[in-house]
Amino acid sequence: MIDASRNPKQNHLLDALPQEEWERWRLQLEYVDMPLGQVLYEPGNTLTHVYFPTTTIVSLLYVMNNGESAEIAVVGNEGVLGVSLFMGGGSTSSRALVQSAGGAYRLSAGLMQQEFDRAGPVLHLLLRYTQALMTQMVQTAACNKHHSLDQQLCRWLLLSLDRLQGTEMLMTKKLIAHMLGVTRDVATQGALKLQDAGLIDYKDGRIRVLDRIALENRSCECYAVVKEEYDRLLPLQLAA
Repeated sequence: MIDASRNPKQNHLLDALPQEEWERWRLQLEYVDMPLGQVLYEPGNTLTHVYFPTTTIVSLLYVMNNGESAEIAVVGNEGVLGVSLFMGGGSTSSRALVQSAGGAYRLSAGLMQQEFDRAGPVLHLLLRYTQALMTQMVQTAACNKHHSLDQQLCRWLLLSLDRLQGTEMLMTKKLIAHMLGVTRDVATQGALKLQDAGLIDYKDGRIRVLDRIALENRSCECYAVVKEEYDRLLPLQLAA
């Protein structure tokens, strides 16, 4: 049952549902807290729910056999976690790690599959979202290969900022290192470099963006490519 003190329509996909679909969904959605660093699922796990973040950000990580990892995408209030479920996979090849604490609403796997199989507005909405997510994954892979750590960090901060209300995020050195696939020392040096340039304030595990425009100018083209694709496929008023 939805807690009246929280608003599931903070998630853009839920907000975009036509009224008929929303009425079917609204009593099936369950609010869940997402503490910093929580792992929602690991590679190979069978998915039992999909998650619609409202105030949390979750990082999708590819995990190597030796335990090292690198981020392939971030999911926040624009999207849904668990696309492999309704795309027919049932399990996932990535780890889902909460990078910014908050909340989300979840829907059971069975109900999600039923909605997708209706082949109506929900199917088209989720397919558009999946295309946008794939663009982010491809662009992230290219960015990790061809652009500097400084550019990657700027891109990552901007993507995270787009999925938060406000300009501040709680982020430990360990999580930054996980996101970028580097050591803690390297991640810290990258953040301090941006702080010295006056773009962010980084203290006690909190990052506050001071100059977004400068951050965009310092980033590579990858951020703009991803943002434009999300804006094209997932305008805020999809249900209008």
